Amino acid sequence: MNKKIVTFGELMLRLAPEGYYRFVQAESFGATYGGGEANVAVSLANYGMDVKFVTKLPSHEIGQAAINSLRKYGVDTSDIVRGGDRVGIYFLEKGASQRPSKVIYDRAGSSIATASRGDFDWKKIFEGVDWFHFTGITPALGDEIAEICMEACKAAKEAGVTISCDLNYRNKLWSKEKAGQVMAKLCEYVDVCIANEEDAADVFGIKAKDTDVTSGTVNHEGYKDVAKQLADRFHFSKVAITLRESISANDNNWSAMLYDGSDYYFSKKYKMHIVDRVGGGDSFGGGLICAALSGYGAQEMIEFAVAASCLKHSIEGDYNMVSMDEVLKLAGGDGSGRVQR
Repeated sequence: MNKKIVTFGELMLRLAPEGYYRFVQAESFGATYGGGEANVAVSLANYGMDVKFVTKLPSHEIGQAAINSLRKYGVDTSDIVRGGDRVGIYFLEKGASQRPSKVIYDRAGSSIATASRGDFDWKKIFEGVDWFHFTGITPALGDEIAEICMEACKAAKEAGVTISCDLNYRNKLWSKEKAGQVMAKLCEYVDVCIANEEDAADVFGIKAKDTDVTSGTVNHEGYKDVAKQLADRFHFSKVAITLRESISANDNNWSAMLYDGSDYYFSKKYKMHIVDRVGGGDSFGGGLICAALSGYGAQEMIEFAVAASCLKHSIEGDYNMVSMDEVLKLAGGDGSGRVQR
């Protein structure tokens, strides 16, 4: 029987100048859609999984276009609430070489940020569901939405649903102190914690020794300690941490670690030349959830998740448009990029 997944968060309109143009140079912007939990949903749908995305969007045409962007890939949109005034927007300027990418948010007052607890019937939403995923971006949108996340977690737990959370700290949305307070309460319900190399330090003050993300130095031993501290504090069954070594905006080394409460599993490391890095962490989360629900062992799980997110860095837009077979091929060792014919 196919496992069912629900993800919950904000779906935004992404406006980006063509290629590597800067904001101040741009005379036109390409329009696509994306958002942490929506990106995870599309990844899972592309692997053939039964996934539903829950949010609130306006009933006008831009809201409909956002929904259509999910439907195109087979994501179930039947529990998306319609209402409110606007779709959140983010502007993306793609970095190159030593110039970093930049994101400017225009999302205040969006439909999901102004949603109320009465908008979502979580008991109904979680009927027959196996897995629930959200990120730290969603509760950062406001106190009411943080309460909605709490209601969702409680309902998921009552329904026996496995809960995963990507800590995903965004300093443009809230302070480290507020993030720590809110996420600590939500993480009491979480089974699988996903983080990048900085999130645990930003949200919970748990730092990896001998690591400097700005110089691209990542110490594996330090992250073992971070994962163990997270698991011990919140009783997570699994902690997965992506380990990005930034050489430049275009070139990164990419790997990850999984801790299952007893052992540590490190993936192989990929040297990536980046086309678009937005959604890289989300594609890792999607890969991890798919592998977990497919019954993979711990090492297979982390290899699949890292391979999935490695491929995402080669794809324009937020959504990871890769198949299960493509991920398995890369995870199995074929990273040559040779033409397939």
